[in-house]
Amino acid sequence: MKIALIGATGFVGTAVLNEALNRGHEVTAIARNTDKITNTSEFLTVKAGDVQTKEEVKSLVAGHDAVVSSYNAGWTNPNLYEDFLKGSQAILDGTKEAGVSRLIVVGGAGSLYAAPGVQLVDTPQFPAEWKAGATSARDFLNVIKKESTIDWTFLSPAIELVPGERTGQYRTELESPVFDEKGKSRISVEDLAVAIVDELEKPQFVQKRFTIGY
Repeated sequence: MKIALIGATGFVGTAVLNEALNRGHEVTAIARNTDKITNTSEFLTVKAGDVQTKEEVKSLVAGHDAVVSSYNAGWTNPNLYEDFLKGSQAILDGTKEAGVSRLIVVGGAGSLYAAPGVQLVDTPQFPAEWKAGATSARDFLNVIKKESTIDWTFLSPAIELVPGERTGQYRTELESPVFDEKGKSRISVEDLAVAIVDELEKPQFVQKRFTIGY
């Protein structure tokens, strides 16, 4: 499979890049600054690009079988909310205009439901420093839910997304966090990458959001 990976140098993007290459897929790694990409796989193509316009995205992703977006507008960006929505919309529109029918978007856990009708981002204990990013991802989820012309999937990680090991194991839910026997909603970034590439290879959540955890 030919995969265009947006945000390939980030925490999630780096793990997805390695997982996809290790499974023999051809990956075009797209990032604003490509200097951080050290993988030397023969299946890797590196492209520098900014995803704030659909025209730029279209040129970057054309000819691929699927697009994976781990786009992040920057946690310290004072315009994080607006820039994330703008970039995410450009990725969606550019992917469609390029004729790529498969798009996986990595969002946040904030849009998962803590209780019926109550999303995590709206609970009192949700960390203030993550609120702008979580709210923008939640609002883009509401946008992409209306999309019917391409096969999109929106993946919310577990509440705790941490460095760790690749076990290849995870459980899935649609709208509520996956908790383990200790009451933790947790996944390693390596296993998040496993779930993303699994969904590319054997789609189960087309035009749906899902989440994972141990």
